[in-house]
Amino acid sequence: MEIDIFGFQFGKKKTTKEDQKNDAMASFAVPEVFDGTVTVEAGGFFGTALDYAATMRDETQSIIQYRNISIYPEIDTAVDEIVNAAIVPGTDHTPVKLDLSKCPISDNIKTKIYKEFDTVIHLLDFNHKAYEIFRRWYVDSKLFYNIVIDKDLPGQGIQSIVAIDPLKIKKVRKFRKEMDKFVQNTHIPVQLIKEVEEYYVYTNNDRESPVMTGPQGLHLSLDSVVYVPSGLVDLNTKRILGYLHKAIRPLNMLRQMEDAMLVYRIARAPERKIFYVDVGQLPKAKAEQYMRDMMSRFRTKLTYNQDTGEVRDERKMMSVLEDYWLPRREGSRGTEITTLAGAQSTSQIEDIEYFKKKVFACLNVPISRLSAESTGFNMGRSTEITREEIKFYKFVDRIRYQFSRLFMDTLRVQLLLKGVMTQEDWDVLKSDIKFVFNTDNYFWDLKEAEILSERLKMLSFVEPYIGKYFSTEFVKTDILKQLPEQLKVMEKQMIVDRQRISQEQAALAAQQAAQEGGQE
Repeated sequence: MEIDIFGFQFGKKKTTKEDQKNDAMASFAVPEVFDGTVTVEAGGFFGTALDYAATMRDETQSIIQYRNISIYPEIDTAVDEIVNAAIVPGTDHTPVKLDLSKCPISDNIKTKIYKEFDTVIHLLDFNHKAYEIFRRWYVDSKLFYNIVIDKDLPGQGIQSIVAIDPLKIKKVRKFRKEMDKFVQNTHIPVQLIKEVEEYYVYTNNDRESPVMTGPQGLHLSLDSVVYVPSGLVDLNTKRILGYLHKAIRPLNMLRQMEDAMLVYRIARAPERKIFYVDVGQLPKAKAEQYMRDMMSRFRTKLTYNQDTGEVRDERKMMSVLEDYWLPRREGSRGTEITTLAGAQSTSQIEDIEYFKKKVFACLNVPISRLSAESTGFNMGRSTEITREEIKFYKFVDRIRYQFSRLFMDTLRVQLLLKGVMTQEDWDVLKSDIKFVFNTDNYFWDLKEAEILSERLKMLSFVEPYIGKYFSTEFVKTDILKQLPEQLKVMEKQMIVDRQRISQEQAALAAQQAAQEGGQE
């Protein structure tokens, strides 16, 4: 049964020749795209379809669990550290910029692309809401936006970008199979994939919502939705995982250890008295009665009323947390009163510290960033930066690259709607389009300065051997690590510098000659 897709979609309908070509290239294997898409089968002998409701329920529970654990202090601190490292507003308050320096297109087209990118940033309000958007994507493991256009005037581009709750939308891939008896010169009947269709299903069954879609949901086309997954996939279930998934187990164990420590400290903290009462040769029943009489005689309890400030002597039944009464037979040491000390290990929290460090390690956050006593991270020479800091910055770069899919997909739709380029042009240029995020300039400036300093030191060692053992080209490319583009730019700049220096020297020589002539 055909499905009506709501929204808009680029491209034209396949012709008969294209269908024949696709049939000739049909495969028996379902294409695997690890982005959390639910695969639905249609056609075949029975025309059955896979129910994806169970998968959606599993992912919904995962997202709810991620949101619940994100409010814990340890997770919240770690997530805040990651988001702050990834989103740096900078002095111009633009966390991300577009880089088209590698694109082989004219300056006029580049200007148009830069303009449309600024429009996308404005529609997302990213310069003001970058922290909230990135944090929501990091916690939920995915991000959905609905692109709204004017269908009567699509050339005006995107009109608005509306965020969609990941709990209410799912990407679906439906494929159709047909039997083919002659596969690779055999007579074995094999089902081949003849058609693959992708769309999104939006479901909203909230009774308080003004718009309800029902259990079937609303089908949205691919181009009308921007989908940004986390990039982490469970290879067994093909389900998208969040960056917080690894921290669930150690966080639960940390909570259990904290609860156990609290119960232990409350139960074992107070000191208790132990009464060893000599019961002589009394029979068991009379010995027990004698013990009860002694306990009743000393059964007092001082209580403090915090409302009135009074201290009262209340006679109540004794609690097991207060005192212990133990009988002794004749011939032992007699009646004795001793003190049972409270918990002696209340200051030992090694287990809790272990699980706390494990939580931070699961989130790739250096422990030095979360411990006030640690001095591992110094804002001095870059050699003082720990290996964990370098790994942390690499992790931030990876998630930035995955998150930039938001700008890539949205910019694609905007450029196609405005007619700046076609889909074929976009497929050629998209690999050269880069998104540059702001960084902590102090750290990177120190790192680059020290790298340049070390290279210049090496150059001073090699300079006497240039022309004898090393060539100038080798020194520029292998020691100074200059790229071909940099060499061309520097060569032009050095020509200008030499001309300026020669002009200055000639002017200085003329000035000196004039002064000498005046003296004569």
